[in-house]
Amino acid sequence: MASHQGRVFKRCGCREENSGRALGARCPRLRRQGGAFNPRHGDWAYQRELPPTSEGKRRQARRTGLVSQEQAWEALGHLAALLDLAQGEPEVEVQVGDLVQAALRTRQPLPDLEEVRKRIGAGVDARREPPLVGVWLRQWLDGKPDLAEGTRASYDGHIRKYLVPHLGKVRLDRLQARHVEAMFAAIEEANVHVLECRESSDPEVKKSVRGRRVIWLSTKHRIRATLRSALSDAVRSPDLPVTVNIASHVRLPSCPRKRPLVWTADRVRLWEKDGTVPGEVMVWTPEQTRTFLQHAKKYTWLFPMFHLIAVKGLRRGEAVGLPWANTRLVDGQIDIRVQVVQLAWETITSTPKSAAGQRTITLDADTIKVLRGWKRFQNEQRLAAGSAWAATGLVFTRQDGSGWHPGQVSDWFCRIAKAAGLPPITLHGLRHGAASLALAAGTDVKVVSTELGHATTHFTQDTYQSVYPDVAKAAAEATAALLRGAPVSVG
Repeated sequence: MASHQGRVFKRCGCREENSGRALGARCPRLRRQGGAFNPRHGDWAYQRELPPTSEGKRRQARRTGLVSQEQAWEALGHLAALLDLAQGEPEVEVQVGDLVQAALRTRQPLPDLEEVRKRIGAGVDARREPPLVGVWLRQWLDGKPDLAEGTRASYDGHIRKYLVPHLGKVRLDRLQARHVEAMFAAIEEANVHVLECRESSDPEVKKSVRGRRVIWLSTKHRIRATLRSALSDAVRSPDLPVTVNIASHVRLPSCPRKRPLVWTADRVRLWEKDGTVPGEVMVWTPEQTRTFLQHAKKYTWLFPMFHLIAVKGLRRGEAVGLPWANTRLVDGQIDIRVQVVQLAWETITSTPKSAAGQRTITLDADTIKVLRGWKRFQNEQRLAAGSAWAATGLVFTRQDGSGWHPGQVSDWFCRIAKAAGLPPITLHGLRHGAASLALAAGTDVKVVSTELGHATTHFTQDTYQSVYPDVAKAAAEATAALLRGAPVSVG
């Protein structure tokens, strides 16, 4: 049975008795006496001419072993539809022909019509199969040599721990929102398991999840952001048939910014009673910060650093990596150009990751006095140590001149705060407190934003503007006072 698009036929493996030649489609057992095909003998097959190879050689598509005539016609129709996708373009005809030929040689199903249409429509080689998600994510990260090391480590962690285990074996062009949502559902199931085991009364059950983290919503958003960034580059790539960034369509609950809460007297009483910490980001009142700094004076090698962070809001890595070369005490200014980033326990020295992070901050008279006194003390220790002094050129050093590890600074901060009897905050909370203090003192939000290294004043104002209740109360009373005067008569 033939048509202008090929032919369908039936054949078997029987051979001539005398010569041993294959009978193929000539076997008399293929049909019954009435001429109808015998369903119990032979297999169906199809055949069609393919476009010539790139060298101009003729070739054909032929597949045998099909179970029915309908299946053979259906396969032949599929083949015809694939070839029609080329729309007479010789180069594309060769590509489709190569695809079909490769599938037939390896006994694989014919290529999916929609996938080939998508590749041709995207202008990519139809023969090139898109990579798996895991392969693409690695290629994508390796192709970004200029990433800050901290950002690279964050991306690598998301890829290695979550994206590859859950999505790595999905082909890039077949990735769907449901795959990504299933990943987050699995992460949440693991969270529930960890929390339940932590609350178990069985020590062995508790031990089974020791060291396992709960993946909070903010981390899920960062994981999605990593995938979204990688898929954006895939969409832009001329060699990939990816037209939609699936990560942008994945549903996650909104993740509101965590605004700092101040340790008011009521909150401190509750904490002292049962250990309740009312928020994820806590800051001290000015009085509590003064108590901390007074207590920190006992720790000569750390106090100047904590003072600078508390007053000017430096990030931990910026303070740890600050060189004297960028500290101008005569001018009362510090240039923030360097930071020490902690990756696991390893550290690297880099520039702040954003343009806003590279900034100049202005020092107050008290802070200049603290730093001058510290510089004199440090020089005395350097001279006493002689050749044993590590010439790092850093502002804040240990007793031998070597730089502080960021993790050690955080540990000392928590230790000193606890010894001072203060409610808990993180070292980063000291930076939050500096921002809140500056705004509460009436400093223009643009100045505060610039000195903190924020990209926008909106972020600064939205995060810190109403931290201290007494400031908000004063504003409310000032507003109400405008209405307390005698009413004005009209007419």
